[in-house]
Amino acid sequence: MRMRGQVLILLLFVLFIAEDTILPWLIPDAWQFRFSPNLTFVVILFVAVYYSRHTALVLGLVFGLLHDIIFYGSMIGAYSFAMGLSAYVMGLVFHSPRALMPVMMSVVLLGSLLLDSTVFGIYQLFQLNHQFFDWALVEYMVPDLFLHFVFALIIYVPVRKQLERLEKRVKKEEAA
Repeated sequence: MRMRGQVLILLLFVLFIAEDTILPWLIPDAWQFRFSPNLTFVVILFVAVYYSRHTALVLGLVFGLLHDIIFYGSMIGAYSFAMGLSAYVMGLVFHSPRALMPVMMSVVLLGSLLLDSTVFGIYQLFQLNHQFFDWALVEYMVPDLFLHFVFALIIYVPVRKQLERLEKRVKKEEAA
């Protein structure tokens, strides 16, 4: 478990770095303010469904806190709470080591919508956001859903195989 777990954390950290360094080059300038890609969250959703919702909760809290500190400094803890909660809820509802691709894509769409809606609600609650939900839905939530869906399609097979191997290895260690 240790080696695959370390590879998973390294993958999440590389994706976290790529969100702000590589993706702005790939997204056209006209769309820069409509997308806020959260690639680490998509992988955390995979962990929640195929491996463990508790691990996904911890990863969501840690990488959400990194998002809060580095990208969204107006309030610390909103992304951390939202990522942890969304990953845990998606893992609780949809946990299945054999979940098929349509189920996983539904999890990515629902989880991304839950994450963005939770952050929007927290910012609205503390009056940091003065927009309406329908505006936010059209302006940045739906484009983010599309980007997360495409990214999930791209990484579906390799990440699923790695998480299945991790699950098998953990079961072998527990049996021994």
